[in-house]
Amino acid sequence: MTAVDREVEDRGVEDREVGDRGVPPTPAQLRSAAPGPPVRSCGPLPLLAVSLLCALGAFAVDAWQQAALALLVQLLCLPLVVGRGHRLGRRLVPLAVAALSVGWSTVLAGDSDEPLRTAATAALRLVVLVLPGALLLSWLDPGEAGDHLAQRLRLPGRVVVAVVAALGQLATLAEVWDQVAAARRVRGLGAGRSPLSRVRWAASTAFGLLVDAVRRAGRTAVAMDARGFAAAGVDVPRSWALPAPWRRADSVLLGAGTLVAAVPLLVRLLG
Repeated sequence: MTAVDREVEDRGVEDREVGDRGVPPTPAQLRSAAPGPPVRSCGPLPLLAVSLLCALGAFAVDAWQQAALALLVQLLCLPLVVGRGHRLGRRLVPLAVAALSVGWSTVLAGDSDEPLRTAATAALRLVVLVLPGALLLSWLDPGEAGDHLAQRLRLPGRVVVAVVAALGQLATLAEVWDQVAAARRVRGLGAGRSPLSRVRWAASTAFGLLVDAVRRAGRTAVAMDARGFAAAGVDVPRSWALPAPWRRADSVLLGAGTLVAAVPLLVRLLG
C-alpha cells in the first residue's frame, strides 16, 4: 500500500467516524487542532466575558501607575493570546493612534495642574480598556458565538440569528469595499491624484457600500422570514447545527482574565 492509498484510507476512516457521530467538529475543535496560542481552544463566551471584564476594570484606573501596572500584566499575558505568525499592526496601530490623540488633546484642552501626568493616565487607561478586547475578539467566530449565546445563555433565537448575520456582514465589509472599488475603476470612476478627488471617490464608494449592505440586509431578512424567524410572540424551539460545549480551557481563561481585569482595582485598594 502506497502512502497516497494509506492517506486516502485514513481520511475515509475519519469521515466515517464523523458520520457516525453525526456532529461535525466545532470551530474551537478545528482551532485547537492547529498550532497557535493556548487561547485558540477557548469558546466565544469566555472571550466576550474577559473582554468585558477588562473594559470594566479599566474604569478603576485613576493614576498612571495603576494603568502602567495593569498594562504590564496584560503584556505579560500576550504570548498566551497571540501566536508568532499573527500580525498585530492592524489592531495595535489604530489603538496607538487613539491613545496618542487622547493624550495630546488632554494636554491641550485639559485644565489640570499636571497635564503630562493626566494625559499619560488617560492614554494608558484607553490602552488597558481596549487592548484585551482587540486581541481576544480576533479569535471570535460569529457562527460559533451564536450557538453558544443561544444554547448556553438561552437568548432568543431571533436575536441570536440577527446578531450573527450582522457580525457576518461586518466581517465582509473589507471584501465588499474592494469589489465596489474595482467595479468603479472598471467604469472609469477611479480616484484622481488630487486630495479632493480622492475624498469624493471615497465618499461615493462608501455610498455604494451602503447600498450593497442594504441589499444584503434585505436578502437576509427574507431568508430569516422563510425559516420562521418572523413569527413574533411565538415560542418555537429551535435546533442548532453544532453543540456549545464548555471546556476546561474556557474556565482557565475566565479565571485568568478575571484576575487580569481586577489588577487596577486591587492596586487602587492596596495603594
